[in-house]
Amino acid sequence: MHSLRVSVSAFLNLQGAGRIVDVRSPAEYSHAHIPDAVNVPLFSDSVRAEIGTLYTQVGREAAIARGFEDLNDRLDSLRTEVLSHAVHGAVRLHCWRGGMRSESVAWLVAQSGVTPYVLDGGYKSYRNEVLARFAQPYSLLILAGMTGAGKTEVLAELQKLGEQVVDLEGLAHHKGSAFGWLGESAQPSTEQFENELALLLQACSPQKRLWLEDESKNIGKVLIPNAWYEQMSAAPRVVLETDPQARLERLLRLYASYPPEALVTCVEKIRKRLGGDNANECIRNIREGELARAVESVLAYYDKRYRYSLTSAKTRLLTINPISTDPREVAEQILSQLK
Repeated sequence: MHSLRVSVSAFLNLQGAGRIVDVRSPAEYSHAHIPDAVNVPLFSDSVRAEIGTLYTQVGREAAIARGFEDLNDRLDSLRTEVLSHAVHGAVRLHCWRGGMRSESVAWLVAQSGVTPYVLDGGYKSYRNEVLARFAQPYSLLILAGMTGAGKTEVLAELQKLGEQVVDLEGLAHHKGSAFGWLGESAQPSTEQFENELALLLQACSPQKRLWLEDESKNIGKVLIPNAWYEQMSAAPRVVLETDPQARLERLLRLYASYPPEALVTCVEKIRKRLGGDNANECIRNIREGELARAVESVLAYYDKRYRYSLTSAKTRLLTINPISTDPREVAEQILSQLK
């Protein structure tokens, strides 16, 4: 029995063959991987580095010999772990370029009577497909509005109402501002963010409108892919002109539960932009429990920046003056005005 090399699209759609087994090293997998793939590394990070050095400095035969030496006592456990992810007598495998690592594991699997499907070109070919996805045109609509307008909540309600929505901030584990990391888990690498985004876009129809929140090029430390950001920048915008008091109250509900020193850390990140005196006053307000005053001063800074970006944008489609603070009702109002 031999391995079967398949294209990226065929590989991803072979769901009847069980989970995708990524045989790259733990560090490669940790940096970024195909969503839902499981890591069964052929070599540890240290052994992989050692083999790479041998290949470069001594030669191919020495590198292969070191690999066999490492695998000598692990073959059975490696085989057992890979086979635990097989379904209906088949398993999907990949390494970086679809070379020796995946073929070695495929041979081991085949000896057990299981059909190994190997990703042709490996993870590298998958990444090429991911990046190509962002250049494909979609019918984007951008939900814009000042900080605290409740855009994320409205997008969630639009999705419940049957609209196509992609939550970029949810994928990035960050709310976008200097305060955006609060309450979030660690951010993925930009590469992993791209992989997850491509998966969501694959499930979206390019012909139907697709909602996104207005974002800058970076969401925390994650960068939006260039081709996708260009589409976003050119897309029509629906702008929420939310009452300032409603925005203030929403931000107070969102951030009042965090420790004062965490909020101070956020203010320090934008100290230069706020100005030293304003930053000091804001920090003093936080420590004295005058959170409303602190939020007002930060809002003044963000409003100025966001107002400039909206003024320079040439893609405004519709301005919404919400008649309610309830996200569901705002979503319904948007859809009614778009008809």
